[in-house]
Amino acid sequence: MATLAPDRLIAADVVRGVSRLLHRAGIAPLNEVPLGNHRRADIVGLDPQGRITLVEVKVSTADLRGDLKWPEYLDYCDRFFWAVPEGFPLGDFATDWFQPDRCGLIVADRWDAAELRPAPWVPLSAARRKAETLRFARRAAQRLLWASDPGVGEMLTD
Repeated sequence: MATLAPDRLIAADVVRGVSRLLHRAGIAPLNEVPLGNHRRADIVGLDPQGRITLVEVKVSTADLRGDLKWPEYLDYCDRFFWAVPEGFPLGDFATDWFQPDRCGLIVADRWDAAELRPAPWVPLSAARRKAETLRFARRAAQRLLWASDPGVGEMLTD
């Protein structure tokens, strides 16, 4: 099995850095969140106004260029960001396919992150916001339960 170079960042490193950035901005982050369309977001954040930020993490250009499903996330958030590790080539994010006018850009390492391009707020409908906020809250509560009682996860169906 090949080992990673000590300075090569993996998705979990980027998630950690982005989560810290969101937390400092007053946004509660949760990673690996199922959405109402059966997709799974890398990070979903909920701010004090109830607005939803979604972050899609990419650590390889092959994964980025091969991801044809990402536009399906836009209907499940008020704003959308791409997040990549330091040193990641950023040219693709300026192309029409990656919708630079709709999508923000974050660069992260293991310890922190910086917003390179802001993402505009595009408000969700009230019904979608309620459904996704409830999904977020239930997932967060389940994770707290699983952390305090790992055996209970086997009993849950949702």
